[in-house]
Amino acid sequence: MRLRLCTWNVNSVRLRAEQVARFVAEHAPDVLCMQEIKCREAEFPANAFREMGLPHLKIAGQKGWHGVAIASRLPLEDAPALDLCREGHARVVGARVAGVEVQNFYIPAGGDTPDREANPKFDHKLNFYERLTAELARRDPAAPLALLGDLNVAPGENDVWSHRQMLKVVSHTPPETEAFAAMMAAGQLIDLPRATTPDPTKMFSWWSYRAADFQASNRGLRLDHILVSPGLKDAAFRQGAAASRVHMEPRAWDRPSDHAPVSADLIL
Repeated sequence: MRLRLCTWNVNSVRLRAEQVARFVAEHAPDVLCMQEIKCREAEFPANAFREMGLPHLKIAGQKGWHGVAIASRLPLEDAPALDLCREGHARVVGARVAGVEVQNFYIPAGGDTPDREANPKFDHKLNFYERLTAELARRDPAAPLALLGDLNVAPGENDVWSHRQMLKVVSHTPPETEAFAAMMAAGQLIDLPRATTPDPTKMFSWWSYRAADFQASNRGLRLDHILVSPGLKDAAFRQGAAASRVHMEPRAWDRPSDHAPVSADLIL
């Protein structure tokens, strides 16, 4: 069976439920991981997701900020609850679907100053990565695990519009890219979008609202990721190559999120 996983920082699920429905109708994800839903569980538009064919939900909500959710065509079972956010924010939700553990993350952005001592938000971000890295180091890499979400790090030189200019900007600083690399190594993770579109091709999933025409300026970052354990390598490459992509079209829709959806197919 094909299992299409998708991640999307929707920047308010209630504001963008119609856009989500349009994307689901056009691209048929089986599992949609959303970040920044910006609502509590009881406020989540569950009826809209039932109507779009994603009736099975796991929601970790929070008033006004943050919040993550998984919506699925297939039944969801419980997955380990990961204690990664020292501030107690709703930033992680997990589920098992079709035998695959799916963990959905909204990792802290980290504020403006890349200094752990001067900026508690940056320290929180790196602490989150350290906790996640320790969790992955305890895991069996042969177990089928998919990590999706807005991880708020653009890890490679071709994941930012200008490597040189972004080196001192939070999201692409050396402490962050090193933390990302440590996480990848601990879980022996496979970056499916990059496996599909190798370096040196530029690839972005986020563009600032400040740009009058984001496509013309194209000053983007790749902050949204789909990573899988070695236990899913065969499923990801079953057809000879990985099938993963950034869907830029929704970023150009009316009143869009500043993030674009990212998808990847597994053949189980």
